[in-house]
Amino acid sequence: MDERFFVTFIHCFFIAFGVMIGGAVLGSLGAFLTGGSPLHAMVRISQSIRIWAVVAAIGGTFDAIESFQKGFLDGETFDLLKQFLYILSAMFGARFALLLISWITSEELS
Repeated sequence: MDERFFVTFIHCFFIAFGVMIGGAVLGSLGAFLTGGSPLHAMVRISQSIRIWAVVAAIGGTFDAIESFQKGFLDGETFDLLKQFLYILSAMFGARFALLLISWITSEELS
């Protein structure tokens, strides 16, 4: 595996992590300004934007579909494996952010 793979792998993790944390914190600020509960809003928002954090981290769905197409139809299984690992990295980043938010808010998340 080349160096570029590891760079993208780490970027996927932290982009998903940042989308989750940033979305939850800014959304809770909006809840605070409108008289809602900021901690409850953090939990609710973080649960609802989880999949969008993964999509944002892998660069949208078109690149992922193109890589899967190359892997299945052109026989380039290495590209298929790399794309799967990028998605897995983004999912771990989103999950880690979710765990951090549950720790901050002291609420159980599903």
